[in-house]
Order: sequence, then C-alpha cells, then structure tokens
Amino acid sequence: MAKDKKPKRVAPRLPRGFVDREAGDLRAQEAMLATIRRVYESYGFEPVETPVFEFTDALGKFLPDSDRPNEGVFSLQDDDEQWMSLRYDLTAPLARFVAENYEALPKPYRSYRAGYVFRNEKPGPGRFRQFMQFDADIVGAPNVSADAEMAMMMADTMEALGIPRGQYVIRVNNRKVLDGVLEAIGLGGEENAGRRLTVLRAIDKLDKFGVEGVRLLLGEGRKDESGDFTPGAGLSREQIADLLSVLQFTELEFRGVGSNTAAYTLQNSKFMTVSTFAAGVEELVTITSFVESAGYDSKRIYIDPSVVRGLEYYTGPVFEAELLFDVVNEKGQKVQFGSVGGGGRYDGLVSRFMSQPVPATGFSIGVSRLMTALKNLGRLETEERAGPVVVTVMDKTRMADYQAMATRLRSALNADPSAPPVPVEVFQGNPKQFGKQLQYADRRNSPCVVIQGEDEKAAGKVQVKDLALGKELSAEITDNAEWREARAGQELVDEAQMVDAVKAILARQAGTRAR
Repeated sequence: MAKDKKPKRVAPRLPRGFVDREAGDLRAQEAMLATIRRVYESYGFEPVETPVFEFTDALGKFLPDSDRPNEGVFSLQDDDEQWMSLRYDLTAPLARFVAENYEALPKPYRSYRAGYVFRNEKPGPGRFRQFMQFDADIVGAPNVSADAEMAMMMADTMEALGIPRGQYVIRVNNRKVLDGVLEAIGLGGEENAGRRLTVLRAIDKLDKFGVEGVRLLLGEGRKDESGDFTPGAGLSREQIADLLSVLQFTELEFRGVGSNTAAYTLQNSKFMTVSTFAAGVEELVTITSFVESAGYDSKRIYIDPSVVRGLEYYTGPVFEAELLFDVVNEKGQKVQFGSVGGGGRYDGLVSRFMSQPVPATGFSIGVSRLMTALKNLGRLETEERAGPVVVTVMDKTRMADYQAMATRLRSALNADPSAPPVPVEVFQGNPKQFGKQLQYADRRNSPCVVIQGEDEKAAGKVQVKDLALGKELSAEITDNAEWREARAGQELVDEAQMVDAVKAILARQAGTRAR
C-alpha cells in the first residue's frame, strides 16, 4: 500500500510589486497623514471613502479597451459577468460617487480621500503595484480661483510636514497652453494623438535632459550614455523652435528664481491668436494674481509651461509638487528628489456619468514617495515606541488572576483618553521557562514586567521589574551570584501599590527619553 504523501508546504512569498510594512513605518505614515489631514480640513475639505473595486467602465476612458480589460489594471468578472477593476487612482471613483449622489451633495463639493490604488504594471525599483495616495478635490467650481487654492494648499502641506521653503516648489501650468501650441504646429485632431503623446513625454524630460536633450527627443531621437536610442517625435526644425519658444524661458527662470513672470511672458507669444492657447495663458495670469495676492511668491508656487500631466482627463491648469533637495540614486549619482504629487482640472470626468457639465479640480499626493522624502530630510517621526507592560505567568492555573491584574493596570494607565495609549498584556506563550517571558518582553521593547508567583500571592505582594533600569544596573555587575542577589531593577510591592509602582517606572523612563 502506497504511503500517503505529505501535503506540500506553501512557500511564504510576496508577489512582485507589493511590500509588507511593519509598525514603525505604519505609525510614521499615520502621523504624516494626520498632518496632511489637518491642512486639508483647514481649507474646508471633508473625508469620503470609496471602495477599492469599481465597474471597469466607470474608471475612465484612459483604460485600455479590450476583451479582458486587465492591462494596466487588475480586473475580474462578477457573478453577472460584469467587469470590475481595482481602482487605478482615487479621482475616477470620486467622479462616480459625485455623479451618483449629485443632488444630495453641497456644490461645490470639497472632499479628501486617502487609500491604496493598484497598477497592473511591471514593477521595478521604487515602482509598486499597490501604493497609497492622498487626494483633495473640489467638484462644481468652474473658476480658476479653485485651482489657485489647490496650489496654495499644497504649498501649506509641504511646510506643515517640515519641508522648508527653498526645498520645494509647486509648479503650475495649463494643458490649454500646450494643446494650443500643438494645434498651431499641426498636431491637432485625433489622427495625431500618438505624436502628441510623444511630444508631451519629451517635454516632460526637460528637467532631466535640458533644452538640448528635449530638442533631440522632439526631432529624430536621442542616444543616452549607454548607447540606448529613444526614437523622437519627428518634428521639423520649425515645429521644434515654436515649441521651445514657449518652454525655453523656463530654463532662465528655473525653480522660482526672480518673480513669477511666465504667464505674462506668454501673453506676448505669437500663439495668442490660437483661442485654446490664449484661454490657457489668461487662466495662468489669473492664478498668478491670486497666489501673489495671498502672499505665495514664485519660490513657493511657480508658473512653469513645461509641466505635463499624463492622464487624458486633465482639461486646464495642472500642478506638480516638486522637492528640490539632492538625493543619491541607485547609480550613486546626485539627483533632485523630484515630484511627490500632482493634479489638475478635469472638467469632463464627472460629466461622463451625467447630461450636464460638472467642473472639478484636484490634487493627489504619493504617500510612499513623500514618506521617503521626509526620511531623507530627517522629518519623519520614526522613533520606536515603548512596548507593552507584560504581566508574566508563573502558574498557568492562575490565568484568571493575571488577566484581572492586566485589566486593572490597563484601566488605570489609560484613564486619560487624550494621552497616547499604554498597552498592557498577559504573556500568552508557553510559561514553563520564565527566562523566555523576559526575553519576549525585551523583544517587545517592554518598559516593565509584573511578576507574581505562589509566594508573592500568599503574601499579597507583586514583583515589578524595570527592564531598562535592570539592563543599566546589570551592566555594572560582573559576578553571577551578585547578579541573582541584586535582582537588578526589580522591587517587591504590595498588590495595592502595583499600579503606582508601574506608573513610577513609566514616568522615570519617559523622563530619561526626554533628556
């Protein structure tokens, strides 16, 4: 008779493009989100939450159109054979929510959302398939004062997070400006959609390659240092010169050097005869006036005609939050950190669901990337928290007594709801080896442990051991017998004094950390 095969073990493995995150990172993220949330709420925004799944057709026209819409997004069919997808961003689900609840919502509708989004794309260094965004949007506001307010709020957010002026800038452009130039040089219409995309991608490389590099990408193409060749957009010299006439002064006024003159300079462009271009320029002039009147100079909010946003639904002003300090990349080169968020006006997205135009503007922060930036600046709250007070188990038949002790401590140590919680737990592992319990408490960064064996119980006493003080005193003792006798950091107190003894230890350790 054949022996039964042992069930095959499942290998513990993480899918590519996804990461596990532990307590320190999660707490640091929550502190960062709380700061952003305070800024958003100070501007009148309220929270809303949408599910991670939406019907695929609700996510927007920018998704691929195929029999199985699984390129770029993660999709599945429900029981009704309707395609659903994990959300690609937080903006398209908001558009669906607003359209579905339009009559009940105040207009304009200000909302913010933080949540994970999913991209079914090839992962790489710093490129994940699941990541968090934190968005704020105003739906139902047609005036560009709403766009100006978005830019100001992003500047305030950067500074609230501890990023000083001079190390960030909010760059602002208008898609109508770029669309007007492209229309003027013969790249309008659906038949040129592919070439327009290549041109916009080339313009987006201005920071990285400079004017000459972009000139090559707009023309025949560019070969990099490794010899790899990137095909260009194939524009003529005249077309390239026309585009650079709009973009090149960005190099001269780079990153807010001097006053915000870009919008006024564009008013002298020959493309002002193109209505789309002229409308975009006038909106930039208005935004410049609004932000300057509110005290936001060009070192905080900077009009930059080279800003390009990738999604098709942007219809007007677009924004980038860019960090200007240097970091070392994977090749050991010093580079600027770059963008941590972006957004813009998307007047057509909500209208997809309705029979009326619904203007909207918004901004999205890349949470993971911003956290990396704050770590580089030393602005992220990553200090290790004290672990739980551990009630040890000397006799497993007395578990009810230990739970009662823990409940008493938990109630007394957490009486102030405004103070950070003090965790208390009963050791739930194998209690046979007491040393293992102390080792567990040490690994949990526990401030102290409570010990009550048979003798202590009979005498109405408990042992309270300060683990930090114990380590300090033990380091001064070299003799084992002396160490056992000293019981470093440990004191015997009446059961009625247990709470006060633990509080004294916590206060002592808090004072040591403060120093």
